[in-house]
Amino acid sequence: MSTRQALFALISAACLAPLAQAQDAAPPPSGWGLGLAVGWQRQPYVGDDDKTRVLPLISFENSWVKVLGTAVDLKLPEAGPVSFTLRARYALNDGYESDDSAIFSGMADRKASVWLGGTATWHTDIAKLSAEVAGDASSYSKGTQVRLGIERDFRFGRVMLSPRIVAHWLDAKYVDYYYGVLPGEAVAGRPAYEGKATTNAEVGLRTSYGIDRQQGVFLDVSATALGSGIKDSPLVDRRTLPAVRLGYLYRF
Repeated sequence: MSTRQALFALISAACLAPLAQAQDAAPPPSGWGLGLAVGWQRQPYVGDDDKTRVLPLISFENSWVKVLGTAVDLKLPEAGPVSFTLRARYALNDGYESDDSAIFSGMADRKASVWLGGTATWHTDIAKLSAEVAGDASSYSKGTQVRLGIERDFRFGRVMLSPRIVAHWLDAKYVDYYYGVLPGEAVAGRPAYEGKATTNAEVGLRTSYGIDRQQGVFLDVSATALGSGIKDSPLVDRRTLPAVRLGYLYRF
């Protein structure tokens, strides 16, 4: 079975599962939310300015679907403490345009993709363990990525602190597309480079504060250490990428 056929089968199963569950349980109340998010992130590329974005924040969740930001989850039946979803996610921060930096002069743009895959989350008394596998549905890189994470929540009244550690594996096709240099793009100071699979390591802390039952704010601070397959690229001159995200959400 090809990757696309497997993804189609998984999506079909996810669409049918909620219909089957609906026959056995009353639909739960739906929850909508609207807000605003501001994000700053350092870029890995030589001469590329750090990115600051202001985006509307839309959330929705019921027993079948969860929407938050650029990700949509279709929930599957749980197995005890383990929950499963199928996920579609737009990788907003991936890629570049040739005029973003002089290092890209004469190179083709690298486009951000929609990623399709699945997640599994194991809820324990100590921490939450998560895994995500996704493939490039837009076929720009034709790559695959895997995320493994551990996170724990600490509540202090209305304040929630959630530290996390994430290992992010990227296959050679992904790295080659976003960080490689084709032979025809090679020039003095920018040699040809064929990307290889690598693993990034992320540490982060999310702080959220509930203003009341409907309103909340959050602050997320993280740092990602790039793997050697990315650091070795002639397009890259940074080893660690900090990021900060601040948001407000009103739930109806």
